[in-house]
Amino acid sequence: MFTGIIEEMGEIKDISKSGSNRIFFIKSELIHQIKIDESISHNGICLTVEDIRKDTYKVTAIEETLLKTNAEIWKQGDFVNLERSMKLNDRLDGHIVQGHVDNTGVCINKKDKEGSVEFTFKFNEAFAPLIIEKGSICLNGVSLTAFDVTKNKFTVAIIPYTLKHTNLQFLKINNVVNLEFDILGKYVARIASLKSQ
Repeated sequence: MFTGIIEEMGEIKDISKSGSNRIFFIKSELIHQIKIDESISHNGICLTVEDIRKDTYKVTAIEETLLKTNAEIWKQGDFVNLERSMKLNDRLDGHIVQGHVDNTGVCINKKDKEGSVEFTFKFNEAFAPLIIEKGSICLNGVSLTAFDVTKNKFTVAIIPYTLKHTNLQFLKINNVVNLEFDILGKYVARIASLKSQ
């Protein structure tokens, strides 16, 4: 379980393949605070630490993860947003995030607002019931508030602090991001669909 409040950006130092899986070696300042078998959110994807070597650690993304997320296009030198799993006595500063990416979105507009930056994303409209105006959305692991929501688009505003401390600072038009929709919305949609059957 995560909150969508990013702790640090990790750098992908190396990538290898193992069958249909992809193995990533991540360099992180958090290295002395993590342990093997720990769950860490990488751009919103919950991955398990398998090995630790000096200043890097190893995680594996299976084929299912690669098909549903932007991990498929990660490359050496890229930075990923990192968040360790929350403790039961932590403040919930963002919103409840599972680390289970639902789908990807594509950046279709970027607007400098002189104090913030607005990004607009297009997504699969099959997920339209799971996002609402002023509701929470997890984007590359970052907890944000969606507005100007339509059936297949939404916009978020990024304050300078968030931009500086996450990989959203590198985001450009046509870039692909990971999306996790609010868990509360998923349950409401599921209940409504069962009632209509």
